[in-house]
Amino acid sequence: MVPGTDNERFTVAVQTVDGAVVLELAGELDHDTAQPLREALDAAVPRGGRLLVDLTGLGFCDSTGLNVLLQSRLAAREAGGSVELAGLRGSVARMFRITGADGVFPVHADVAQALSGTEGPQPPG
Repeated sequence: MVPGTDNERFTVAVQTVDGAVVLELAGELDHDTAQPLREALDAAVPRGGRLLVDLTGLGFCDSTGLNVLLQSRLAAREAGGSVELAGLRGSVARMFRITGADGVFPVHADVAQALSGTEGPQPPG
């Protein structure tokens, strides 16, 4: 988890797997809980490389959370890196689909698929 995170509604766990920085999100991502994600992305983006955001455990995401991810995508591109998403489900997948954000990010069914480099069908959102 991001050090100093005391919000029980949202957590970010960060690890490096096969050369990619994987951010595992869980809970509810909104205006009140977005700071740990900002901090984790701010730490990872300047290094460039591949950032993989695992949304499997995310039950809710509002426009603030979406904007944090979109801003990190632009910053990562400027640093020569990328931001990819994995595990879009339920209402989170629906929000990304309605806004068109699922067409802006590379999206994978899950982290294992993303790390293996194989593409497969997305699960229904």
